[in-house]
Amino acid sequence: MSRTMYEDPGNYSNRELSWVLFDKRVLSEAKDKNIPLFERLKFLSITASNLDEFFMVRVASLKDMVNAGYDKPDIAGMKPQQQLKALNEVTHELVEQQYSVYNKSLLPQLLANGLRVIERHELLSEREAAYVDKFFEENVYPVLTPMAVDSSRPFPLIRNKSLNIGALVRKKDGDDELEFATVQVPSVLSRIVPIQVEEEKGKTVILLEEIIERNIQKLFLNYNIVCAHPFRIMRNADLSIEEDEAEDLLKEIEKQLKKRQWGQAIRLEVEKGMDQRLLTVIGQELSIEQEDIYWIDGPLDLTFLMKMYGLSGFEHLKESSYAGPQPISDLPAGCDIFEQIRRKDILLFHPYETFTPVVDFIRQAARDKDVLAIKQTLYRVSGNSPIIAALAQAAENGKQVSVLVELKARFDEENNIVWAKMLEKAGCHVIYGLVGLKTHSKITLVVRREEDGIRRYVHLGTGNYNDATAKLYTDIGLLTCSPAIGEDATAVFNMLSGYSEPLSWNKLSLAPLWLKDKFLFLIGREKENAMAGRKGHIIAKVNSLCDKDIIEALYEAGAAGVKIELIVRGICCLKTGLPGIGDNITVRSIVGNFLEHGRIFYFENDGKPEYYCASADWMPRNLERRVEIMFPVERPELQKKLMHILEMQLKDTVKAHILKADGTYEKVDRRGRGTVNSQLEFCKMAVEAAKEQETLDNNRVFIPEMHHE
Repeated sequence: MSRTMYEDPGNYSNRELSWVLFDKRVLSEAKDKNIPLFERLKFLSITASNLDEFFMVRVASLKDMVNAGYDKPDIAGMKPQQQLKALNEVTHELVEQQYSVYNKSLLPQLLANGLRVIERHELLSEREAAYVDKFFEENVYPVLTPMAVDSSRPFPLIRNKSLNIGALVRKKDGDDELEFATVQVPSVLSRIVPIQVEEEKGKTVILLEEIIERNIQKLFLNYNIVCAHPFRIMRNADLSIEEDEAEDLLKEIEKQLKKRQWGQAIRLEVEKGMDQRLLTVIGQELSIEQEDIYWIDGPLDLTFLMKMYGLSGFEHLKESSYAGPQPISDLPAGCDIFEQIRRKDILLFHPYETFTPVVDFIRQAARDKDVLAIKQTLYRVSGNSPIIAALAQAAENGKQVSVLVELKARFDEENNIVWAKMLEKAGCHVIYGLVGLKTHSKITLVVRREEDGIRRYVHLGTGNYNDATAKLYTDIGLLTCSPAIGEDATAVFNMLSGYSEPLSWNKLSLAPLWLKDKFLFLIGREKENAMAGRKGHIIAKVNSLCDKDIIEALYEAGAAGVKIELIVRGICCLKTGLPGIGDNITVRSIVGNFLEHGRIFYFENDGKPEYYCASADWMPRNLERRVEIMFPVERPELQKKLMHILEMQLKDTVKAHILKADGTYEKVDRRGRGTVNSQLEFCKMAVEAAKEQETLDNNRVFIPEMHHE
């Protein structure tokens, strides 16, 4: 493949269309009859949640480009207008597939297993109707705010993602003129309402909007209801912040957050069969184009299925639950974490291994009289974060605490503003990120005074300091007191707080400074080894791959004979099966019960393999517009652990989807390969390791007692 061939847009996939293929892979899990029924509900819910965010951010961004007259093609040669047209086709198709799975597969299966979901306009028995009406009057009616539109009352502002019921009404004692009315389905009430009547066998539930629609006449007593249908809109939620102009980033983001609720409407979901007159009113008021209307054959907003998963009494239809994150043998409960880290570097593999040591690392530092300073970057944290509490306590205990809170973490801005203010009140020094860059790196530095001088302890990770998502996302963490990494960590925080960059770095690679160059060097070295007749091998596990320079480098390495095995969960703009390199590059995506989030990189390096983990994906935004960190894993025992993770995922025959030359994905052909579910294997291994450690600990306690006697 010649150099000019790499410039051909035909060698790359469009980023947005590749994302839709990812959501289809999630949908394929909802279709899979080998998966327990309630797990399939969860996967269908995730496809809906994913699609919402995709519209609010990616589709919104493309619409902004078109409106601004931006006409530059992407790496696949598609201009924004062409991308929107192609996306319009595939997203409509995706939504049809979602509801086909819901109506034809999941609903009948739920009914067969004792859970009846009342469908739209389904007739209720006398007792059911009485129960629903009473529930409406006692629990729903007091919360509702019905709004009519006439000459004195303008069309109301419809909030982003809210579920509403629109109606056409006619005054009982007036003329024949139709008026528009609407009521928002309140999000403060549960959308799933169990119907409790004695005659029922199994469990029956009805959706809140159905209850409201059945009783809508009670909201507009002076009107006749001509028609009533649910609708939902998606708005542009991509914040545009002119940071150079913003004197106070905190205030600017707070101001922009309010706009998110009222951004341009970019998608309208309506019930299939909605009265055309009602649709015309809504469409005109919201300035919605015809192609942005989605006719929905079922309940709008399938994210309610995640709540359905939580219904009791159906445990037999769920995955036998994992015993939960397991303790780590190198960090037994109640140990002195600093002493353990001094002995050796410790690798953490969440959620199979517990996230607790990361929280304990900061808690112990907060209480330790010898700790002088704690510095940490926070991108996303949980609603009731123990890490935030520990940092606040450290400041109150007189430690020097510096925290970079990334206010621009999308959809977590509000949460992060609250934490930032709380940390400031506790006496922490809070930094609000760098102008023009998001700080996406995950790093904590603890500076401790010890007998032989100052020692620096560092935690580096591929995932956020979020104890809630650490139970759902697969991530890697490293605890170390390596002097070289400690020195680099200090340099990172000095750069973030004071813009001072050191002349040289020891071990850490930073974006946007030179992480991309480091990746290109490592890939190029494998290419040179292969060209010299030596073995070249790259294994990379990332969430997304869409950086053109990285893809070109991989194509060149593959053409030179380097074996390249990629594990890419989501977007992948690289193509497989291209002439001259088709045999050397493979791509697989693993979609399982845990969200694959860790980034792991292996480079053969002519028999002296190098292993790295990073907070960054192979995307332009990660490599050029964010502060990211890649760190080496050098201890042989830990390298072995990383290789085992990679090998297990490359052997997966249950949750792996393989990228084919035509750009589609298909599940692995299991014939002759056996059944390997990598996530399940990691669960088993973590449980076995914890049991082995428990036995060792028990024996340690037992032997001294015998000796004492």
